[in-house]
Amino acid sequence: MIDATHAPDRTSWVSTANGHPAFPLQNLPLGIFSPADGGPRGGVAIGDEIFDLPAGLAAGLFEGLAKEAAQAAAGPSLNPLFALGTGHRVALRARLADILDAKGPDRVAVEALAGTLLHRAADCRMHLPAVIADYTDFYAGISHATNVGKLFRPDNPLLPNYKYVPIGYHGRASSIRPSGFDVRRPNGQRKRPDEAVPTFGPARNLDYELELGIFVGPGNELGEPIPIAGAGSHIAGFCLLNDWSARDIQAWEYQPLGPFLAKNFASTISPWVVTPEALAPFRIAQPSRPEGDPAPLPYLLDAEDQARGALDVTLEVLLETEGLKAKGLPPHRLSVGSTRDLYWTFAQFVAHHTSGGCNLSPGDLLGTGTISGTAPGSFGSLLELTQGGKAPIALESGETRRFLEDGDTVVIRGTARREGFAPIGFGECRGTILPVR
Repeated sequence: MIDATHAPDRTSWVSTANGHPAFPLQNLPLGIFSPADGGPRGGVAIGDEIFDLPAGLAAGLFEGLAKEAAQAAAGPSLNPLFALGTGHRVALRARLADILDAKGPDRVAVEALAGTLLHRAADCRMHLPAVIADYTDFYAGISHATNVGKLFRPDNPLLPNYKYVPIGYHGRASSIRPSGFDVRRPNGQRKRPDEAVPTFGPARNLDYELELGIFVGPGNELGEPIPIAGAGSHIAGFCLLNDWSARDIQAWEYQPLGPFLAKNFASTISPWVVTPEALAPFRIAQPSRPEGDPAPLPYLLDAEDQARGALDVTLEVLLETEGLKAKGLPPHRLSVGSTRDLYWTFAQFVAHHTSGGCNLSPGDLLGTGTISGTAPGSFGSLLELTQGGKAPIALESGETRRFLEDGDTVVIRGTARREGFAPIGFGECRGTILPVR
């Protein structure tokens, strides 16, 4: 999967791409955007610009599989491209790299069209990259599961099924929004330990969850499971995901069936889809399980997936508050985590999800669940960072935070790095809390 598109010495005639922290020539993530003078269409992030796929098609820049892929990605959603699979994505990526390469054979002709091919990202509006019909959130961060278990079940923090089953639940697809959309604090039933009965009102303990999102590519027919050996080919790309959580509502309602109103009010994703091909240099072996842990059951175990099925992506969470902004202070870094801390691989998500015959469709979204490490500085939620609100975080502005307050903005970033390769990123996953209605 590592090819000429990953060469670290390749540069682009789009000058802002060279050394860009997220979108150099080696990335080329896909998304749906609206320029200032037009409607939603497919595009590719390159530095501080967006390459317009319909304009590229109109200019005759694509042929063969790359043209078919560009046509599938040019409309108001990427679902048609996701349905095509790996071969078309590879062809499109290779052609885009040549079109945008500083030493590309078509540079003179293409650069002359820059006025129609490129749009300043800052002037464009980003949309959801796909029509998301279904959303499933897993619980694959074992440190998070253990940390939360200790808060609620000190004597039995990790339930016995955790190391056998990729735990997940079906979330709410209709309330997923792209980065930059505000999040309204939800109402719900909540009950403190010192209260005799629940009350209905605004969530008191609003939280974020640091996750990676996985977009499904080609789907499967109802009743036809996807074998683990081929499950990775059913993944079209990755994004950042913040699965906002109302912890006090959740604590009251989740027994016995799990999350409901505590989760369905909003989830935020980064708008650019980073392809499996772009992330090929950052594939790693799934970390070895601790001694004594069971091996995955056969339907979840594949040697190639164990050898290359994980990713090495560093994830960072920042908090912006009214107090910090008023004093001209930078955002407060809450934590730095890593996808290395996931207990299950992405292919295992797909294989398990379909193992009973469930049909996945192009554009379906899977979440990893909260990603936390073993040290406090790597925890992926305020629930963990503040020990359930008992240990507030002190900010340089003089403010403290147990959980999120109105006006707070949470920013998630992700970067993949490896010696000998250009680092690539996901952009931002950003959301600001608005007061309850």
